[in-house]
Amino acid sequence: MAAKPTPKLVLASSSPRRLALLQQVGLQPDRLQPVDLDETPRRRESPRALAGRLACAKAQVARDTLVAHARSMDARKGEHADMAPKTDRYDDAFVLGADTVVAIGQRILPKTETVNEAVEALERLSGRAHRVYTGVAFITPRGGMRKRLVETKVRFKKLSRMEIDAYLASEEWRGKAGGYAIQGLAAAFVTSLQGSYTGVVGLPLFETVSLLQGEGFPVVLNWLNHE
Repeated sequence: MAAKPTPKLVLASSSPRRLALLQQVGLQPDRLQPVDLDETPRRRESPRALAGRLACAKAQVARDTLVAHARSMDARKGEHADMAPKTDRYDDAFVLGADTVVAIGQRILPKTETVNEAVEALERLSGRAHRVYTGVAFITPRGGMRKRLVETKVRFKKLSRMEIDAYLASEEWRGKAGGYAIQGLAAAFVTSLQGSYTGVVGLPLFETVSLLQGEGFPVVLNWLNHE
């Protein structure tokens, strides 16, 4: 009997952090399929709801793109559609999406793109606790959606002006939710963390692996060939 083929895994992100986290647990996506979404919060949308909505939307948009591409391939090949190389098709893959939101209370801090945004975020985080919400969603080959929302409480020390200025100079804040990357220099600011460290980095590994295994994805079997 022929061995059952390993299912494909697609990561709906170009984030090197999320890719590295998957690789940490022996998962190498077969394809990266980043999507371009408007991530503006809806009126009165909570941080939890935003993280969950965007994670689901990223997974869905990525899968829709992959399905459309496969149908286009079929149309071009006509009656020989079954001869399309399987390696070029990802409409039968598990598609994983994630999104991270940083908030103080119900106030959502942006993914900082300018120095002024970063200064404002760091000053708000200084000396207080905040929440990091990371939504994880994946779509099964049959189109079913599975999702999870992870909440982590992080507390920062009181930041001096010198510390803020030095962190700004590092450029690590650019494009990061809340204006910092906990896996970098900002680790020196964290006095306590309750929840998922990998969730704050960008992908909660326990929850992600649990979701995949729950749908039969052979996570542990990948370890046998992991170098």
